Amino acid sequence: MEKFCLDCGEPITGRIDKKFCSDMCRNNYNNRLNSEVTNYVRNINNILRKNRRILAELTPAEGKITLHKEKLINKGFNLNYFTHVYTTQKGSAYRFVYEYGYLPLENDFYMLVIREQKN
Repeated sequence: MEKFCLDCGEPITGRIDKKFCSDMCRNNYNNRLNSEVTNYVRNINNILRKNRRILAELTPAEGKITLHKEKLINKGFNLNYFTHVYTTQKGSAYRFVYEYGYLPLENDFYMLVIREQKN
């Protein structure tokens, strides 16, 4: 029984359990198989990196600042992407992008904070 390469369709010679005729075909096949998932994750990571960069640029090192939603949006911030939510005992839900967080306030204002690093 003749076997054929899963990538290019050429006949395979060698071991019985061999699936590809060359390393190049094996790499092409696996890259094509994983590209859709990889692109999805890459796009989300790019949005998260951009959001973090914007928060880092706007948040002062000494703590917190309050600013209007429009300023965040104008810089390209995407409010739909964050890494986690921290809910305080009082019920306030901070959305964090890694160590930088934001809390929605009244009238489209947001308080930006930086999480203290625990040693």
